[in-house]
Amino acid sequence: MRVVLCYPVEERHRRQIAAISPDIELVDAGQERIAELLPTADIFCGHAKVPVPWNEVVAGGRLQWIQSSAAGMDHCLVPSVIASEIIVTSASGLFANQVAEQTLALLLGLLRGLPTFFRQQRSRDFTRRTTGDLHGKAIGIIGFGGNGRRIAEVLAPFHVRLLATDLFPINKPDHVAELLPADGLLDVLRQVDVAILCVPLNARTAGMIGAEALSAMKPESILINVARGPVVVESALVDALHSGHLQAAGLDVTEVEPLPAKSQLWEMPNVIITPHVGAQSSKRVDDSTDFFCKNLTRYLHNEPLANVVDKELGFPRATSG
Repeated sequence: MRVVLCYPVEERHRRQIAAISPDIELVDAGQERIAELLPTADIFCGHAKVPVPWNEVVAGGRLQWIQSSAAGMDHCLVPSVIASEIIVTSASGLFANQVAEQTLALLLGLLRGLPTFFRQQRSRDFTRRTTGDLHGKAIGIIGFGGNGRRIAEVLAPFHVRLLATDLFPINKPDHVAELLPADGLLDVLRQVDVAILCVPLNARTAGMIGAEALSAMKPESILINVARGPVVVESALVDALHSGHLQAAGLDVTEVEPLPAKSQLWEMPNVIITPHVGAQSSKRVDDSTDFFCKNLTRYLHNEPLANVVDKELGFPRATSG
């Protein structure tokens, strides 16, 4: 059984995976060789960030299981994979703590005026200016999966009013005031001071935050995107920021990555941009490998896998309870 890897493992991670079974032939392809070696895989674990021949892989009939090392599945859920019998599992929720911390960093940075104070620091300007508050805000979490739920838990102690939307609006925790279905997006945006995007990227969510959604947001509200860049229509976001309708935006992801140098977002004083690092962690590769090894053991014993993706939805289907 050939297992092909495409995430930044070290020798100790390779040994950990290989120790699962003597029947495993482990190949660390990396980004450099993944396009060449993916068609030879029985199992693929990782996240190919370069073009790979998915149609050829599916047609070959050898690949049985994809274990994504990311929560977002747009890198592998092409039509041929969706239509195939290939099992797909994700890393959904595995990095929820890190995404929550990134969200908090972006939000507090904007509310407390850090972009302004960083500019003042460079010019040795000690002018005091007013800042905003997180306590008491109404916050909408758009997409209430593993990341959204963890963000809500982290924000709850700030005595905020939390609202959320999700395709499966079930299992509402007590610290969330309202959990609405996905089509309640505009209703939530009209009520909140801060909107945090946590949805996966798929046909339903691409471009969902465009001119209509942005205009529905309260004047001087804040948008935080820790989901995927194409969820937001960037030109509409720029317009909303320029007009002053939005107070600010915190973006860990952008419509095109890397964000082009000519983008107006770079120069906006009310925008914080981070280069898609929300799920980064000093333990990320260790945690990814531990999760894969547990799932690989289940797979070899014909046991149910964790985080099985509904390929039409693009994420694991929520269950009640």
